[in-house]
Amino acid sequence: MFSSEIKSIHFTGIGGTAMAAAAAALLDKGFHVTGSDQNVYEPMASFLASKKIAVMNGYDERNLAHKPDLVVIGNAISRGNPEAEFVLDHKLRYCSLPELLREFFIRGKRSLVVSGTHGKTTTTSLLTWVFEHNGLNPSYLIGGIPNNFTQGARFTDSEWFIIEGDEYDTAFFDKRSKFIHYQPEVAIINNLEFDHADIFENLAAIKKTFSHFIRLVPRNGLLLGNGDDANLAPLLNVTHCPVKRFGLGADNAVQGFNLRFGPTATEFEIPSFKFHLNLVGELNVRNALAVVAAAKHCGLSNKQIQSAFDTFKGIKRRMEVKGIAGGVTVIDDFGHHPTAIRETMRALRIKYPREKICAIFEPRTNTTRRNIFQDELAESFAEADVIVVSQIARLELLAPEERLDPKKLMEQIGATGKPTAYLPDADAIVAHVVKIVQGGDVVVVFSNGGFGGIHAKLLARLGKR
Repeated sequence: MFSSEIKSIHFTGIGGTAMAAAAAALLDKGFHVTGSDQNVYEPMASFLASKKIAVMNGYDERNLAHKPDLVVIGNAISRGNPEAEFVLDHKLRYCSLPELLREFFIRGKRSLVVSGTHGKTTTTSLLTWVFEHNGLNPSYLIGGIPNNFTQGARFTDSEWFIIEGDEYDTAFFDKRSKFIHYQPEVAIINNLEFDHADIFENLAAIKKTFSHFIRLVPRNGLLLGNGDDANLAPLLNVTHCPVKRFGLGADNAVQGFNLRFGPTATEFEIPSFKFHLNLVGELNVRNALAVVAAAKHCGLSNKQIQSAFDTFKGIKRRMEVKGIAGGVTVIDDFGHHPTAIRETMRALRIKYPREKICAIFEPRTNTTRRNIFQDELAESFAEADVIVVSQIARLELLAPEERLDPKKLMEQIGATGKPTAYLPDADAIVAHVVKIVQGGDVVVVFSNGGFGGIHAKLLARLGKR
């Protein structure tokens, strides 16, 4: 598939961060590159334009009339897409993005793959910055935008490739998890919970795909697992490669202890060294412990790691302060799984110990729209003072017995005696929230989407009071 005959490559779905970055890197390698997408948004629109990559607006068979030597088909593309159908009809070479990454960018390099249900983006960003700060110039692919970098992906000539390993499926023609393609020398597994209900039937199915990932670690590599996670524990009992456990418990080889949580930073120790982290919360301590273990395995010292921690600036959409208006702080967070919401709320309570916190949640993922976490979702807002939930999207597309019950959810949250509201959209939520918050309060918005531009709308309305 990846022979020397390949001179021209077309990307169907080029607007994604990773697709656009890979397209630009292949252009730099001398390939003729084209692409198409339904819509290409900023910052990738400007990025592709700066690289002078021809991008066709919309999907059409005519976009492939030049019969490219290889077509890269994005994860969001499904059967029925005219370009996917053309590729199959004409028997063109095609592959997924993870396959492309493996063959053109990862093979032969030292691949560090960060996986798990929660904390992947933060851990990958922090690990990448540790390497970058210490002059190792790694290639990287991160499912977010780290504030220390200008983009979420970069390909270099160094021996290091650091990549966020997603367990979501690869493409419509390859239902294996993406991380199966990434040839891990070091595999980090932060934690393991049920998620992606549209892909996986149950927790056992999640465990199975992670077990397949673990089988790929070579005997001269390293498997790093969260030793505090009961779901993950059985998967770490392997003998084909070295295994180390990290966490807060005493049984971990890389153990954090003497934790001290501050409003803007955290201190934790490992044997013989005390680390200072510019992130808040227990989940981030575990993320940092994974980074310490991986970086030390790759030859970096504690002082080198700490030097990078000192200058790490966090990630967009992870407890990101979008602005302060009318004395109210508005925060954006990508959290959409009950555990992620709960841990973020705990971290926010450390950061804002006396402030009133209003939590707004948009249930829009295929998991949170279902009743899988009906009880856990209500419990995840325990640290909030006010809870507002937006109308659950596309419930009619689910069987009644599968749907999250919004009435029950609000009753469960309301049983705590805290003010609650279930409102149809961002505009209604903004109108409600501006009436109940005061200067000094904090509003955190949990969503993995754009949520109708709610952050800007909130700040604008609050600024007019």
